[in-house]
This record gives sequence, C-alpha cells and structure tokens, in this order.
Amino acid sequence: MARYDILIKPSAVREIEKLPRKDRARVLQRIASLRDEARPHGCEKLSQEEKYRVRRGSYRIIYSIDDMEKTILVVRVGHRKDVYL
Repeated sequence: MARYDILIKPSAVREIEKLPRKDRARVLQRIASLRDEARPHGCEKLSQEEKYRVRRGSYRIIYSIDDMEKTILVVRVGHRKDVYL
C-alpha cells in the first residue's frame, strides 16, 4: 500500500495553531495517520465537493485526495459547529 504525502494549506495551519494545545496534538496525530490510510474507517465523503472529512473529538479535518499524485491536501480544521460554514 502506497503512502500519501500530506500537504496543509496555510489557512489550515493557522486554524491548527489556534486549537488548544492538547487538542492540537490529537488533531496532528489524526492528520499523520492519513498518510497510511487516506480513507480510514469513519471518514465521510462530503456530498457537494470532492472532499472528505474525518473526526477527532469535537474537531473535523476536511481534506482532498489526489490518488494519481498520492497526496492529501488538508483544507480546513475546526470545531464541528464552525468547520462547514
């Protein structure tokens, strides 16, 4: 199974930096786990876009997958009440 490269948009980096320290570590661990399995159990494809989301506690990680290039682009990271706006 091929490993994926993970890219994070600058806006998503700023969103991650705003998270509380303990939650930030958990979110980063979840993002790193996408390297081995781009579509893990529990991920959902967003209906209106070619993006996926995974949960980590109260936070959601929105990302897109490029299977040809073997890359994952993290687009948004945020609390579940705010991330879909």
